[in-house]
Amino acid sequence: MNIFIKSALIRAVRTICQTAVAMIGTSEVMADVDWIMVGSASLLAGILSILTSIATGLPEVEEVELWVIL
Repeated sequence: MNIFIKSALIRAVRTICQTAVAMIGTSEVMADVDWIMVGSASLLAGILSILTSIATGLPEVEEVELWVIL
């Protein structure tokens, strides 16, 4: 697997998890968690993370490799 794709996916998964934890943390009790909102916000955050990685690149991936995949 290409190092850029792997790095972007790792960042996206971390962003999804962070968003889910933040969304769940806003509820007082587990019964009040709006799971649809948690899922949709987390998915959107993951998509935005991937798009940001494509648009700005990743510091852990050399610039030369970025040009190869584009």
